[in-house]
Amino acid sequence: MTDPVVKETVKGHARLERNVTLMAVATFLTVTVGGIVEIAPLFWIDNTIEKVDGMRPYTPLELAGRDIYIREGCYVCHSQMIRPFRDEVERYGHYSLAAESMYDRPFQWGSKRTGPDLARVGGRYSDEWHVQHLKNPQAVVPESVMPQYGFLAENDLAVHDVSANLTALRRLGVPYTDDDIAKANADLVAQGNPDADAGDLETRYPKAQIRDYDGNPGRLTEMDALVAYLQMLGTLVDVNSAAAQEDLATEKGR
Repeated sequence: MTDPVVKETVKGHARLERNVTLMAVATFLTVTVGGIVEIAPLFWIDNTIEKVDGMRPYTPLELAGRDIYIREGCYVCHSQMIRPFRDEVERYGHYSLAAESMYDRPFQWGSKRTGPDLARVGGRYSDEWHVQHLKNPQAVVPESVMPQYGFLAENDLAVHDVSANLTALRRLGVPYTDDDIAKANADLVAQGNPDADAGDLETRYPKAQIRDYDGNPGRLTEMDALVAYLQMLGTLVDVNSAAAQEDLATEKGR
């Protein structure tokens, strides 16, 4: 025998489904309540993203490489966001933290993957591998559908005024100092030339990698910049301790 409560519930649900106006009102109320529950807590916490140890702004050379990455549409086929699922973590590394994208304008999370995720590609391969892969992807991964970017090694890196880029980013909240901006053009050249005097570049940008990236130390090319950017991805933060730090901050914000 059917429970009277269940029977009435089924009848009420049927009436709701048949009445378009009532269904619209119920849907509106559900979405409104859900939105308030999700959004309201944000007004009672100081920051939605807690800075973690090790995170810093891009060096001028890394920033130039990132601009080339965007210019060539690399984000269309490669994401930079590892989701907290077992298959992703085992393949790509620790899941991405919000703080790792805090200085990205715009972020490079992506919406699809034709190629692998690049959030932690830094240090996984040698500079020579990256150069060969960009010049002729099929020579490294025969089944790859990636276009060839050999022209990057032939193009001298031409950035009109790096200091202006850093100034614009500082206005958006990226913590570049006056010293960073004043030395931006010199830093751009110094990071790609191991024989140049890099000054205090490594002090201002911890873990900055200073070397020739494309195998041609006599020139600073777009290939140098792009490889410098790729080799930095995922190398700045101790993700295990940072994840614990983020979890603690989230608990405090609740």
